[in-house]
Amino acid sequence: MQITRQADYAVRAVMYLAKKGSQRAATSQVAQDQRIPPSFLAKIISQLSIAGLLHTSRGARGGVTLAREPKEISLLEVVEAIDGPIQLNECVGEDGTCTFSSDCPIQPIWCDAQDELVKKLKHTNFEQLMGNGYKHN
Repeated sequence: MQITRQADYAVRAVMYLAKKGSQRAATSQVAQDQRIPPSFLAKIISQLSIAGLLHTSRGARGGVTLAREPKEISLLEVVEAIDGPIQLNECVGEDGTCTFSSDCPIQPIWCDAQDELVKKLKHTNFEQLMGNGYKHN
């Protein structure tokens, strides 16, 4: 499994904004400093704004800021705002379908792996990442 490039860019943009604190950043500056193609970033900013993670404003004093404190934004929220819910395999999830049904010995492994990944991303916030408060387990 690999997150999309767009989700990776979104994580980098949110991290950049978290480090700026309450200071607004021009999207052109975010794109330049984080080496994100401006066309990609515009779509990412829009999706993150719709998800309630960013505030945007136009004009000479415009820019983008986090909508919440870095400690209140999880890595999971950012990834899912861009890529949608994490699903390791089509058989995992509420409406998962498996041609082998309940006889599949692999499906529980996919479910456990997905649960662990989601849990790790949900419990990792941008304040931890910024301040090196993240502990690798």
